[in-house]
Amino acid sequence: MKQIKFVSVPVRDQDRALAFWTEVMGFRVVTDQPMGPGQRWIELKVPGAQTGLALFTPPGHEDRIGTFTGISFGADDVVATCAALVARGVELAQPPKRESWGTSAIFKDPDGNTFVIWST
Repeated sequence: MKQIKFVSVPVRDQDRALAFWTEVMGFRVVTDQPMGPGQRWIELKVPGAQTGLALFTPPGHEDRIGTFTGISFGADDVVATCAALVARGVELAQPPKRESWGTSAIFKDPDGNTFVIWST
């Protein structure tokens, strides 16, 4: 194996999630096509990386929406990144916090899913 292609983010409203991840977070759409009744397969790429996100909730997994995702995004400067995100309306669940290993913060998407931003 050589990479993680994408990780899935469970969402209630794919259009709202797509707007958040593209317009606010700056990700780019790789795929947006029908995927079963009432859903689409939406795959996005992280700017400057090979890894992506899929905005898709498999049937029976709706209880995962609005939880801690376990997804961590690396940033050069967590404090500056968080300031920029907050200026664009992103809610922080935890403001930047310096630890012995680096700095981290936690942000929420419109569905309440939480994600970590970290730097060393």
